[in-house]
Amino acid sequence: MTFLLHKEKLKDIASLMGKLQEDYPAETNSFLRFMNKAEAGKALTLREKELINAGLAVAAQCDWCIAIHVQHAIEAGASRDEVIEAGFMALVMHGGPALMYMTPLLDAVDEFLPQQKKREV
Repeated sequence: MTFLLHKEKLKDIASLMGKLQEDYPAETNSFLRFMNKAEAGKALTLREKELINAGLAVAAQCDWCIAIHVQHAIEAGASRDEVIEAGFMALVMHGGPALMYMTPLLDAVDEFLPQQKKREV
């Protein structure tokens, strides 16, 4: 397991976005406008959208995506078990390689939600 690296990933994202905004504002703003439009639908709650994104981040094997979407899912009210179940849905669709990316997902949940106890079996 890693040690509080997901908060560093969030800093990486902020740094990247700042640099891209400065050096490539038209391209960056176009992407951000698209992302805002794509996320603006009303059929799913923000919590549901971020749970989907957390699962997709596992399937995409993107540590930075895992960090930001786990954080956003928790901020939107998702529980530990909901985030981890979303990760398991990625495993259903993506198989073995996605299993390994449950490691950063579990680490991110522990980092952003340290006070919530693990599920008792």
